[in-house]
Parts: sequence; C-alpha cells; structure tokens
Amino acid sequence: MKTKPLILVVNDDGITAPGLRMLIEIMNEIGEVVVVAPDSPQSAMGHAITINSTLHCQKINITKGPQLEYSCSGTPADCVKLAVNELLDRKPDLCVSGINHGSNSSINVIYSGTMSAAIEAGIEGVPAIGFSLLDFSWDANFHPLKGFIKKITTMALKNGIPKGVVLNVNFPKLKEEEIKGIKICRQAKAYWVEDFDKRINPIGKEYYWLTGTFVNEDNEEDTDEWALKNGYVSVVPTQFDLTAHQSIRYFNKWNL
Repeated sequence: MKTKPLILVVNDDGITAPGLRMLIEIMNEIGEVVVVAPDSPQSAMGHAITINSTLHCQKINITKGPQLEYSCSGTPADCVKLAVNELLDRKPDLCVSGINHGSNSSINVIYSGTMSAAIEAGIEGVPAIGFSLLDFSWDANFHPLKGFIKKITTMALKNGIPKGVVLNVNFPKLKEEEIKGIKICRQAKAYWVEDFDKRINPIGKEYYWLTGTFVNEDNEEDTDEWALKNGYVSVVPTQFDLTAHQSIRYFNKWNL
C-alpha cells in the first residue's frame, strides 16, 4: 500500500487564519497533513527564531478533518524547526506555508514570515512552497485559488523542487475565471519608501506608526509584479544562498 505524502502546513497569520484553514482543506485532498502554526499573528517577522525564551506547543483542534494540528508560541520559522526536529516521526515530503493574507511578491519576500517558514523548511532539506493572496482582508476569498494551489502542489510532489530552492507563489485578487494562468517569474526590483507617522500619546510620550509607499522601478514582463498586475499567478523560484556570486570576481580585484 502506497503511503500518502506527509505535508507540513504552516503560516504566519496564526492558527485560526482563514487562509491557513483553506490551505489545510486543499492539502487534505493530497496527503497526510500535520499543521504547526503560531498561536497569534506573526506577520512580517522575517526569519526570526526564539532563543531567549521558552517555546510552548500544544495539540489543538480548530476545524474538523483528518489533519493533526499544533499551536505554537513561536515564530513561523520556529514552527518549522519544532515540527521537523521534534513533532514529526518522519521528514515531511513537502512543506506549504500560507495562504498569506497579503502580498509577498518582490522585496516583500525579505520581510515575510510566510516565506521564512518555507525557507526554513528548505534549509531543513524539505521541499517547500509559500502561497500568498494580494488581499489583506481577514475575510479574503481564497476559493478561486484552490485549483491552482492543488496543481502547483501536486506538480512539486511529482517532479521535485531543486535543493536550495523554494517556491514563492502569489495570487492576484481576482475571480477564478479572471486569472489568466501561471507564470514562472523573477523577483521584481522594487522597494519600500518608508515613512513614520509620529504621534503623541495621552501622557505626552512620542510613538510611531510605520507607513510607506511601494515603488516598482522594474517594468520588464518577466517579473512577479508584472504577472500579478496582468492577471497571472506568479511563481518565483527563490534561493536562500544570499551570496552575490557575480560579484566575487570584482571583490577579488581588491587584493585583500
């Protein structure tokens, strides 16, 4: 009897997030599902891990289904570390992270807790995919994504993902029939221009809210931003080797 693939499901919006619930539903159609997710929202945590305090993890049952669920007090990366090294009896065949409420395209991948969970899985030797929808609403409609997520996941299980690479998948906020297809893309060269909204609290102390404007200076048609703007699902193969290989020859000329 063939064993079902073991799929680890994680996120950064928290164990009760609707996007996670939808991803669990889809993965239950594909394999044996174990969920390890933060007990509270951890958006924009990047690749933070817990080293100066204890971690707590407990079995929990949010929605009916065959999945096994754990709620963790740590970050998204903590959830993956704990799952792979402590909670699971075998290494997962795949880790899926999301579905994130909001974009993780372009430079957002750097800050993303969703993608950091996927990257941590990749570091642990587990093929991984991060899924995000360009809709920050808690009540976002994830149903149009189901067929695309199932297709990408089954293809990843069938064909494999190269070592050192994870997939960053973003969906435009469109109806299913309006999505034109899937494009393999590169990360657009874009950035945030930050601004801090300075305020004074009732006892006279200053505090700040981070705001900003997203600036995309990359108009090429092979980027994730172009794909999303034009109605496509963007899939960016993302690596966690941050070496600027093309610059090594230049720096060797410094004769350090």
